[in-house]
Formats: sequence, structure tokens, C-alpha cells
Amino acid sequence: MLIEKLQKEHPVHWKNATAIRVLTLDAVAAANSGHSGMPMGMADVATVLFFNHLKFDPKTPSWPDRDRLILSAGHGSMLLYSLLYLTGYEDFPIEEIKNFRQLGARTAGHPENFLSQAIETTTGPLGQGIANSVGFAMAEEIQRAKFGKNVIDHYTYVFAGDGCLMEGVSQEAITLAGRQELSKLIVFWDNNNITIDGKVDLADATNQVDRFKSSGWHVLEIDGHDPIQIDQAIIEAKKSNKPTMIACKTHIALGSSAQDTSKGHGALTDKSLIEETKKVYGWSQDAFFVPTEVKAAWETIGQKGHEKKLSWENRFSSLSQKKQSEFLRMYSMEVPVALNRAINKFKKTITVDQPKVATRKSSEMVLNVINPIMTETIGGS
Repeated sequence: MLIEKLQKEHPVHWKNATAIRVLTLDAVAAANSGHSGMPMGMADVATVLFFNHLKFDPKTPSWPDRDRLILSAGHGSMLLYSLLYLTGYEDFPIEEIKNFRQLGARTAGHPENFLSQAIETTTGPLGQGIANSVGFAMAEEIQRAKFGKNVIDHYTYVFAGDGCLMEGVSQEAITLAGRQELSKLIVFWDNNNITIDGKVDLADATNQVDRFKSSGWHVLEIDGHDPIQIDQAIIEAKKSNKPTMIACKTHIALGSSAQDTSKGHGALTDKSLIEETKKVYGWSQDAFFVPTEVKAAWETIGQKGHEKKLSWENRFSSLSQKKQSEFLRMYSMEVPVALNRAINKFKKTITVDQPKVATRKSSEMVLNVINPIMTETIGGS
């Protein structure tokens, strides 16, 4: 969808999405480094996801039943940081956006989850976030089976780029997700056909749609700038009994002179380019400017999410005291008291028996002590 059509037919959405684009432009320019193109291209998808679907609470970033949002294309970190600022996360005031990629800031060049609870997982190596997301989705399935749908019922969303899908780890991950039918895993592929070196076909000729389908995924193809198509695709994805990949045809660095070029992948810091792009957007030239009504609209989403979290607390309180205690123990990462006793007993047995076994077998023996007590652990060989 062309910018002019977006501005005319979806003016409110356009402004909300463009706030992400201009914050990205200004933050990358201030840092004189970063990646502008991906956030500019995926802003429409992110806006529809947040306004219409994502379940989260800025006041409680670690709410157990929040939807998970993973930025596998971690170089596009300003997409995530802009969203966290706009929706009112305490860890991400405008000062953090202005200090993008600076020493001591939470807004690192690639998302780092130890800097804020609002960041689900550290991403940087391409494809890693896709693999992480499969673990997140499997954890949701296991917890839902244990504690019930009233307490655990959330989605895992992923933003992935062409580079993510080129990495070998992505194939292992999507194959496992398809085999396990992780229906609450939804991947948005930023299908812009551009890498840092040029067109994707310089290095890869894979038909990604067929690849995902053959791995057991539900696949949808949309215009990644059409808010109606984006919304309908997410609705359809939620109905599937398979994981879903939504191929979003986008324009990297949308609206700039670097659109659809390898230059658009990296840092757009040229002053005249930024000025011209803001003119195309119909936006103020003031750095880091977000209209009051746009910021208020974004913050309203966060407030609605807080209400959902309060409703969840009521449902959680209906669990038996035993299940509540076990749930809270697991989420606080506390070791059950019984585990220490079991390990001490196992040590005494090993000291006496002194079995001569392979390292892999000894690991199995230890896990057989741990797993029955810490039921949140999973694994295989």
C-alpha cells in the first residue's frame, strides 16, 4: 500500500505507525549508528499487533500471562524501543530513546534482556530469536496443560528478517515448532528482499513460503503496510492449529530516498534525507517529536493491558493454594526444598557405588533426580 493511500484511508493508523518511524530516524541519527530500515518497514505490522492483539501490561512487564514479543531481527531494535516508550514502560522514557546505543543506556544496539524486564530475550545473532521463540511457545503449552487456560493462555510473536531465515538454526527451530504444532507461535517475516549487501538473491534463492509449509506451518502472505490485511492475518493465524508464518511484503526504509535499497538497511543519518522523509510523512521536523494525541493513543493500549492483568489476577486466585504456590515458586525460580534432600541422598549413593558411566549417562542420572521434583524442567537427547 502506498504512503498516500495509507494517509488518506487510514490516517489514525498512519500517524500511530509513523511515530515509530520518526523516533527511529532521530535516534539513529543522534547515535550516528544503528539500523533504520527495518523499523520503518515493519512499523505498520507492529502498530496493528499492539493496538488490536498484543496482551501486555507496561506497569507489570513480567506478568506471567502476557503475550511474548521477540525481535529476532535484533538489529532493528528501535522498533522495540519505540513501542516500549510509546506504550508507557517506566524503563523507557524519551531520554532512553535519545541515548540509543550509548554506554549505560537500556537502549543497546541489540535488545538485551538483563537491562529491562520489558525485553523478553537478548537477540543479535540472526535466527536466534526464532529458536528462542519455539522454547517460549513450548513453555506456554506445558504451563497451560499444568495450570489451565484460565491462567496460562498467551501467544508468542516474532519479528524475523531475511537474514534470520538464512541462518541454519532457524530450520531446526521451525521444524520442531511444526512437529509440535505450536499453534500459539506467530512469526512475522519482514519480506523486504533486501540485505546489507543488496538483494536477497545474491546469497539465497529459498522459497520461504514453501519451506515453512513443508515444515508443518500455516502460512499467510500479505501487504505488510495494509492495516486491514495485517489484522485479518493475525485473526486467521490465531484460529490455526499450527504455528503460523505471516509473510509481510514490506518496503525497507519506507518513504525515504533509501527505500528498497541496501543503504536502507543501515544507519540513515544524512540530515537532508531525514528532513525529506519527514516531509513525505507529513511530520514535524523537530527531533523526537510525537503529537500529543498519538502518544495518548499508544498509552491507552497499555492502560487496557493493565486492566486485563487485573482480571487475570482474579482468575489466578481461583487456583488451589497448592497450585498457586507451585506457580509462584516456578516463576520466582526458587528451588524446591525437597531437591536439596534428594541431591544429598543421590551423592551418598554415588559415593558408595562409584559407577563407571559415560558423561551423557551421568547427566541422565542426575536429571532423573531433578526432574520429578522440578516439574518445570524439560529435555531430551
